[in-house]
Amino acid sequence: MSEQPTKGRGMGSGHDHHAGGFHAGARHRWRLAVSFALVAAFFLVELGYAVASGSLALLSDAGHMAADVVALGAALVATRIASRRDTTGRRTYGSYRAEVFASGLAVLLMLGVAVYVVVEALRRLGSPVEVESTAMLVVGALGLAVNVVAILLLRGGAEESLNVRGAYLEVIADAAGSVGVILAGVLVSRTGEPLWDTLVALAIGIFVAVRTVGLGRQVLAVLGQHVPAGLEPLAVSADLARIEGVSDVHDLHVWTLTSGMHVATAHLVSAPGADVQQILGDGQTLLRERHDIAHATLQVEPATGEGCLDVGW
Repeated sequence: MSEQPTKGRGMGSGHDHHAGGFHAGARHRWRLAVSFALVAAFFLVELGYAVASGSLALLSDAGHMAADVVALGAALVATRIASRRDTTGRRTYGSYRAEVFASGLAVLLMLGVAVYVVVEALRRLGSPVEVESTAMLVVGALGLAVNVVAILLLRGGAEESLNVRGAYLEVIADAAGSVGVILAGVLVSRTGEPLWDTLVALAIGIFVAVRTVGLGRQVLAVLGQHVPAGLEPLAVSADLARIEGVSDVHDLHVWTLTSGMHVATAHLVSAPGADVQQILGDGQTLLRERHDIAHATLQVEPATGEGCLDVGW
C-alpha cells in the first residue's frame, strides 16, 4: 500500500515542471545569444587571417573559435528545447537533458580541437615554416577582447547551469588561446624563430584538453545519474528517518536531471498510527529546504510488511 501526495502538499502536484524559467539555463539564454553573436562574427575574421598569415597558433585559436560557435549555438538551441512544453506525453521529465547533451557536444568539440592542434604542432616540429607575426598580434588582441566580453557575460550563469558552464569554459579556453597567439607573435617578431608559434600552439592544445576533462566528468556524472556533488545519501536518509512518524527509510535514489534540478525518490516506512500526509509534507519540505532537491517523489509504506520490497539498487 502506498500513499501519494495530495495537491498542494507534494512536489509532484500543483506546479508546472516544464515552465521555461524553472531551470537555470533558460534564465541565462540572453547571455548565450550575445556571446554567440560576438564569437561567430570574430571567427570569420580570425579564420581569414590565420590562413593568410600561416600561423598555427592563430589557426588553433580559430579552431577554438569554431568550437565556440558550435557549442554556443548548441547551448542556445538546447535551452530552447529544454523550456519547451511536452505535447506528446512521452517525455515525463520534459526535455531538460537537452542542455546536458549540449554540454557533452562542447566537450567533444574541445577535445577534437585540442587533439588536432597537438598533432599538427608535433608534425610541424623541425619543419621550416613562415609566420606573419604582425597579423598574429593584431588578431590575437582583437580575439582576446571578444573573449573577455563573452567571459564576463557567461560568468553569471556558469555556476548555475552546466550548459552555460560548458560554453563558459569554451570561451575561457579560447581566451587562453588568444593570449598564446599574442605571446607567440611577440616571440616570433623579436627572435625571428617561427618555432615559438608551434610551441605555443602545442601548449594551448594541452591546456584545452586538461580543462575539457573536468567538464566531461561533470557531464558523465549527470548522464550516469550519480549523486549530485555536495549531497551525501546517508545524510539524506538519516534526515528522512528523523521525521516524526517515520520508522525506516529505503530505496533512496538521488540524481541530477539538469543543472540546478536535483531529483529524489524514496520509500518511507511509517510507524503505526502515523499521519501519512504529514510525513509526506515534512519529507518533501526537508528535501527541498535542507538538501536543495527540487523534485521529490516519496512513497509511504505501513510497518506491517505489506509494502513493496527493497530492490537493492
